[in-house]
Amino acid sequence: MKLSIRAFSNTGVGAFVLSFFSTMAFADAPDGGAPAAPLQPIAVTILASSPKTAPGLIFLTPNATTGVHGAEIVDGQGRAVWFDQLPTGLSAYDFRVQQYHREPVLTWIQSQGPFSTGPTTNVIADRHYKVIATVNAGNGLTADIHEFHLTREGTALITIYNTVARDLSSAGGPAAGLVTEGVVQEIDVANGHVLFEWHSLDHIGLDESHAPPPTSSAVAWDYFHLNAVSVDEDGNLLVDARNTWAAYRLNRHTGAVIWRLGGTKSDFALGPNVAFAWQHNPTAVDEHGLIRIFDNEAGPAVLPYSRVIWVRHDDAKKTATLERWLKHPDGLSAASQGNAQGLENGDTFVGWGQLPRFSEFDQDNKLLFDAELPTGYNSYRAYRHEWVGEPDTRPTATTQRTSDGGVVVHAVWNGATEVARWDVVEPSRDRDDRRRVASAPWNGLDTTIAVDEAVQSVVVVARDHAGQEIGRSEVTPVSP
Repeated sequence: MKLSIRAFSNTGVGAFVLSFFSTMAFADAPDGGAPAAPLQPIAVTILASSPKTAPGLIFLTPNATTGVHGAEIVDGQGRAVWFDQLPTGLSAYDFRVQQYHREPVLTWIQSQGPFSTGPTTNVIADRHYKVIATVNAGNGLTADIHEFHLTREGTALITIYNTVARDLSSAGGPAAGLVTEGVVQEIDVANGHVLFEWHSLDHIGLDESHAPPPTSSAVAWDYFHLNAVSVDEDGNLLVDARNTWAAYRLNRHTGAVIWRLGGTKSDFALGPNVAFAWQHNPTAVDEHGLIRIFDNEAGPAVLPYSRVIWVRHDDAKKTATLERWLKHPDGLSAASQGNAQGLENGDTFVGWGQLPRFSEFDQDNKLLFDAELPTGYNSYRAYRHEWVGEPDTRPTATTQRTSDGGVVVHAVWNGATEVARWDVVEPSRDRDDRRRVASAPWNGLDTTIAVDEAVQSVVVVARDHAGQEIGRSEVTPVSP
């Protein structure tokens, strides 16, 4: 007879109250109700892989109009490591590893509805997957889903979409119109105080937009479409606007626009092939004017493919030149979303936004890794990070016999990155690990273990690469 075991940890976060753990797998329901549904991590298909990829796990926010969604960590084989399964109507965005008080933390944006249509909270969790801080917009505004960037000073840069009444006739729209501006806030994470606030309408004219204005006074014009903000090489802010085709350096204290790169009023003469369109995620690469940009070139299409470009801007000469660029061998074109992350070994990790793809390229633009989510899914951004997750809850073993007298076997410890092997032991009155009856290497969030003998109760033990025990379940009887 073969025995199957599921070992679970209830580590996770979720929904409207961030202490509510939505990742409980087969956990008991309140008041003794039916067990909760099992975790359903989103499947990842590996299309290409190489041993030359950078180390680290992959961070995604699989979203779809229907189906399960949430924040997910997978390994290089596409196996789920951690999954925070969110309730219907709640989505995660921009899931990654950042530094807070010089410690690695997980951060993501959790929102009920796209843009500013519902409650949106920025979340910081420690290596135990416990929420240690949340950040919300201040001054009566609602945070947006595009950016949550932590700074060295213990502050957070976030984006906001704010709709106001405005005469749009100068741009061909209605006189009694509505326009959505982009707002940047820098917030002290510790106390929630707004330290800096910037409104695009105070600095960026309607005439800079490439998006056509609406004809109806009831429809708001998304003239700017703020989608990224980070700290630039000089300590000021680097802001991106999809619908003006431009990136902006802002004075971090006064909000004044120091320069525009791209768009209709560029302060730089753009060299051959520098011009970009509908872009996302400009990021300073070095201290000498190099910026990496995910250049969508679509929405509507300008080029037949999206690309990643490296642009060097010379602030003295007011020139911008293209140093490097890459596109996917399949000519992928992302009409929205997307990012490009520089890795420590020189590789570039690319999330293809609206498409269900994410890839890694080496310094010679060679494709090393390529993977996809199921049809209908996308991940706003995708990242690769080294991460050590240590759930502070213990695995919980459950057993279930099959109709033929066997028992289906699985082992799960949600978010535990250091598990190399699972042992199944038969407890005794003296010691609960006297006899190991089965063992299997970790094989993702759901690892199958076969036990070829009859036992009355079991304990599941997680071991690291050195063979040391790092977690174990309570004694679980095997049902008759």
